[in-house]
Amino acid sequence: MAIRPILKMGTPSLFEKSVPWPANKFDSPELHALLADMKDSMKAATGAGLAAPQIGENVRVVIFEVINNARYPNREPIPYTVLINPQLAPTSKETDLDWEGCLSVPGMRGQVARYTTLRYTGFDQFGKPINRTVSGFHARVVQHEVDHLDGVLYPMRMTDMTKFGYTEVLFPELVGVEED
Repeated sequence: MAIRPILKMGTPSLFEKSVPWPANKFDSPELHALLADMKDSMKAATGAGLAAPQIGENVRVVIFEVINNARYPNREPIPYTVLINPQLAPTSKETDLDWEGCLSVPGMRGQVARYTTLRYTGFDQFGKPINRTVSGFHARVVQHEVDHLDGVLYPMRMTDMTKFGYTEVLFPELVGVEED
């Protein structure tokens, strides 16, 4: 449909909690148009995921996909997923520290601790329930995107600001590749 501008950190609406998508609006033209715009915007920016608030829609809708993404070489594939009104439940207390980037924090990367395995539930665009247990990078991506729905950007989760910097300095091999 359309590539929309991605809001950047500092935009007040990115720090607000999103409202649930109405149950009576699954499989609606409004939802399909939003999802098409989100997918076009994510693909144009070579992102691994996108939350609706990042394009100015304060609703609990995220998408994600990682298949041969130049920004995330050597990461396991994650199938294209639409996740609406998500709920996350860690399946263990184990966390892992790894690098993240974000389309709303362009040009930067930081190390963030995330649960290594979790179960996520929610709905797809047709209102069909989703219930998955995932680990590794898939679990990280889901947590990152769902954080956006609660007004949290990854730098707010960081505990060591010496592990936050410009992508071009930290990862020169990624120079020229678009941000999350």
